[in-house]
Amino acid sequence: MDNIEAKDYTEWAKGYFGNDRFATKTTGIEIEEAREGYARCSLKIEDKHLSAMNAVMGGALFTMADFTFAIAANSGQQHTVLMTSSIVYLSPAITSKLTAEANCIKAGKRTCTYCVDIFDDKGVKVVTATCVGHRV
Repeated sequence: MDNIEAKDYTEWAKGYFGNDRFATKTTGIEIEEAREGYARCSLKIEDKHLSAMNAVMGGALFTMADFTFAIAANSGQQHTVLMTSSIVYLSPAITSKLTAEANCIKAGKRTCTYCVDIFDDKGVKVVTATCVGHRV
């Protein structure tokens, strides 16, 4: 990573992670805020995100958690990739918009751990994920 001022990281992240075509173009996730150890993204739910039960598909939720983790974990640090994750689907996401927040729990030299929570538009937590990254 270049030495990016904290105030400029959100704009840098939008440009850099805009190249993640699956998350941004196919899925439609938008970066709202990014700073060291933190990121917030949102997703406007469309018909393409729904399962046969008319709830947001688990794969869309996992993509959102993974993408939000990637933005937070790469905020001014050396490049970081997801090594392992654990996701818990707490409640069906039947909503028009989702918001994900990633927060650093532990930042080590070679690994890091983040908690990613996804909320519906009423503030109900629908997913919690623990993501462990490897610094490359």
